[in-house]
Amino acid sequence: MRFLKIAMLAATVLPLASHATLGGAPGAASAPTVLRAAAQSAVSTSPQPSNAAPYSLHQSIDANGVTLREYVLPDNVVFAVSWDGPIRPDMTALLGSYFPNFVNAGQSRARGTGPLIDGNDDFRVESSGRLGRFSGMAWLPRLMPAGVRPGDLQ
Repeated sequence: MRFLKIAMLAATVLPLASHATLGGAPGAASAPTVLRAAAQSAVSTSPQPSNAAPYSLHQSIDANGVTLREYVLPDNVVFAVSWDGPIRPDMTALLGSYFPNFVNAGQSRARGTGPLIDGNDDFRVESSGRLGRFSGMAWLPRLMPAGVRPGDLQ
């Protein structure tokens, strides 16, 4: 019984692996057992007509109920990630090598002053939340497909 309590406490306190890694291959940071729903492609990966979106969307829900979306270029690189759920996902796994940029953006502003909107030509992030409702998006402007704006990504 004591082991079960410790395991439940660890599961709620420790962050779980997220599905995508910004700038890497889709699904590179996750263990399949963490996900409740399989990744699904919103845009077909077959040869696309010229008017089709130049990326595919893979969406999943992690064990904590956080919806994770990864926006993937045809060459299998994640150029944007977004999240929405009752808690913030494991940002280290989600952002990969861009996590220090996220930390620096958060440290450069006063606490409690609204959403985090920061970045440069290499990395951009918009993150907001309150208890029970967190959402955000991070993207790499240099990898953003031509004609696609961050506001177009849902």
